[in-house]
Amino acid sequence: MNSQMRKILRVIEPQIVLEGAGVKLRRSIATPLLDYLDPFLLFDHFGSDNPSDYLAGFPMHPHRGIETVTYMLDGMVNHRDSIGNSGIIEAGDVQWMTSGRGIMHEEMPQPRNGKMEGFQLWVNLPAKMKMTAPRYQEIASEDIPEIIRSDGVKIRVVAGNLDGVSGPVKEIVVSPTYLDMTIPENSSLVYSIDKDSTAFAYVIEGEAIFEAQCARIVEPVAYHKLIVFGEGDYINVLTKEKNVRFLLISGKPIFEPIARFGPFVMNTREEIEQALRDLREGKFV
Repeated sequence: MNSQMRKILRVIEPQIVLEGAGVKLRRSIATPLLDYLDPFLLFDHFGSDNPSDYLAGFPMHPHRGIETVTYMLDGMVNHRDSIGNSGIIEAGDVQWMTSGRGIMHEEMPQPRNGKMEGFQLWVNLPAKMKMTAPRYQEIASEDIPEIIRSDGVKIRVVAGNLDGVSGPVKEIVVSPTYLDMTIPENSSLVYSIDKDSTAFAYVIEGEAIFEAQCARIVEPVAYHKLIVFGEGDYINVLTKEKNVRFLLISGKPIFEPIARFGPFVMNTREEIEQALRDLREGKFV
């Protein structure tokens, strides 16, 4: 059977939103432009040269029905939650949290050498897993493997498998692949993606052509844009005068209805109302 290159369905310009106690974010998933990309519920890029954009942080707040993955580029985030975890994630580190039936936590960002930047991804839980026990894990930067290929392509494997290398973020129910890729200028990369998976990329720096074909001219996609890929078996990325660094994230869709209200994502409105009752009555955690 012939393989098929994934074409670009949409290029999303992130929207600036305020969350938590007043943190300014670039949001690409969970907006009027792109509400949901099954199984991914939200994708935020946080960070600024102005500390007042993020120092207010995310004081203690609840979650139910999702898993979150936070990946840091610069600075640090102080974490504390209702199941007894506390710690700091720094540049290159990953924080993975399964909220399950309920967790309260806070995330307070701080700069390091004047810089603070990172990403948060929300991953849906299937109905049968939404009320599981909450879990939490921190993974240090040095425990995330990096593949450096002979052509200069660098790939950090946060989750999933590549070239026989497994990422340390495991046991996320939808088993996503989460890669941090850097391609030098005047280079290319062909990367296979499971044909049954949803896939998107987010450009961190530089630019590249993400639908490289000889038969047609495709404009490069530059930094701070999110690319939604269509169906297929692989992507073909081409750089010219500039290098590119991007996150490539994929995972199998769940194909279930979702009902969301702020930090809660369930399957029905009744389940959302139950979560709110549990929170009001002190039964949430």
